[in-house]
Amino acid sequence: MMKCIIVDDEPIAREGMKMNIGELSNLTLVGEFEDAASANEFLKNNQVDIVFLDIEMPGQSGLDFLRSLDDAPMVILTTAYPQYAVEAYELDVVDYLVKPIKLDRFIRAVAKAETFLSLAENTAVFEAVEDDFIFIKSERKYVKIRFDELLFVEGLKDYVIVHATHGKYMTAMNVKTIHNKLPEDIFFRVSKSFIINVNHIDDIDGNVVNIRENEIPIGRSYRDVFLDFVNKRLLRR
Repeated sequence: MMKCIIVDDEPIAREGMKMNIGELSNLTLVGEFEDAASANEFLKNNQVDIVFLDIEMPGQSGLDFLRSLDDAPMVILTTAYPQYAVEAYELDVVDYLVKPIKLDRFIRAVAKAETFLSLAENTAVFEAVEDDFIFIKSERKYVKIRFDELLFVEGLKDYVIVHATHGKYMTAMNVKTIHNKLPEDIFFRVSKSFIINVNHIDDIDGNVVNIRENEIPIGRSYRDVFLDFVNKRLLRR
């Protein structure tokens, strides 16, 4: 059971979020707050797994509140403003939900958070990079992940999650370190938190790269270099 809180200045939005939470048996609501200051006081003395956090609130914004936390729980942002998505992901949020939030989209976000918790309990160890694959030690076995099986790498605080065609593996390493170990002609860093395998790109829609069912934001400072890289690859075909 995951403990969660809601931080949103709009009473109607909090009610809608409570209805969504009530639909899931793996969530329990332990608090709701109309401003960041009240939520901060609660977090000082209570263990919470997920914070459902609005962005634009009176006083301290949701993003500034998130920046102020030394050891933040997992955060799922809930906002009416899609333009903050790239900045939000660079703060290691689990997901970004745009209001009005549909139940199926909410369920996907919570499932993602639950996966992160499960992976954190069985953290893998990054062992080595070879010519066309990496080795990860997961529990008591070594897992070989070929480059063509590696979809993308996602950073979350002091960990990275390796998303492969056959599973997900969390290892204690930052994004920059693993990026330096992977071949640059295949793996491209598109934001502070994401490295993608360009051979698995389904499409690029504005500031988002789609790989299978995953929407990966492109950081502002990475966008021009990334698009130039993609265009040059297309010209070589």
